[in-house]
Amino acid sequence: MAPGQDSTKLAVPHPLPIEVSHMFVHESADVADDLEIGEGSKIWHLAQVREGARLGRSCVIGRGAYIGPGVSLGDNCKVQNYALVYEPAVVEDGAFIGPAVVFTNDYFPRSIAPDGTLKTGDDWEAVGVTVRRGASIGARAVCVAPVTIGRWALVAAGAVVTADVPAFALVAGVPARRIRWVGKAGVPLDRDGDGWVCPRTGERYVESGDALTEATPTTTPVSATRDITDGRRRRA
Repeated sequence: MAPGQDSTKLAVPHPLPIEVSHMFVHESADVADDLEIGEGSKIWHLAQVREGARLGRSCVIGRGAYIGPGVSLGDNCKVQNYALVYEPAVVEDGAFIGPAVVFTNDYFPRSIAPDGTLKTGDDWEAVGVTVRRGASIGARAVCVAPVTIGRWALVAAGAVVTADVPAFALVAGVPARRIRWVGKAGVPLDRDGDGWVCPRTGERYVESGDALTEATPTTTPVSATRDITDGRRRRA
C-alpha cells in the first residue's frame, strides 16, 4: 500500500464478532482496540492481532495466526494458519505468508539477564523482517531477522532464511540458498537466449550478477522469443 494512499481503514470496535463495510473479524479472534483494518479484510478463528497493527484492504489472517504490535501489512496479503509475524515486521502489498511461518525479532534471544533476572522489553533491541511486494514464504519457513525478502521472491517450505533474498529468487534449504529464479506467477523461469522467460505468462527477465529484473524494450534479448502456447522458438 503506497504511502498516502486512501486505505479506507476502519477502527475495530467491540464487542465481537463484527462485520462492517465488508470486513470481518471472527468472534474468537483477539484484536486490539486500536487495530486499523482495511475494507474486505478478514480475521479468522483464534487469531491475535496486537495493538498498533495495520492491515490493508482485502487481507486474510488465518486461524491461530499472530500479528505483533505495530506490524504493518499492505493490501491483498495472506497470513495463513498459525503463522507468527513478530514486530516490527513490515509486509508489503500482495505478500503470502504460509502456514506456521515464523518471523523472529531478536538478535540474541535470552529469557534472563546475566544476573539471572527476567529480561523485559527494555532489555533487548527488536529487529524485523521486511517482505516486499508479491513475495511468498512457504509453510514452516523461518525468517531470522533482520532480513528482507525481495519483490516476488519465493521461499520454499521449511527453509531457514538468514540473509536477504533477492527479488525473483527461489530459495530453499537450511540456511536458505538461491536455487532458481521465479517470475511474478511464482513459476520457475526458463532460460531463453540471453535472458529468462516465464513459461506461464511469457514475461521476460534479465539477469545481471546476482540480480534479476523485468526486461524492458532496451534490455529484452532479441536472439529469440518463445511461443508460450507450444514451446516452439521463432525468430524475433
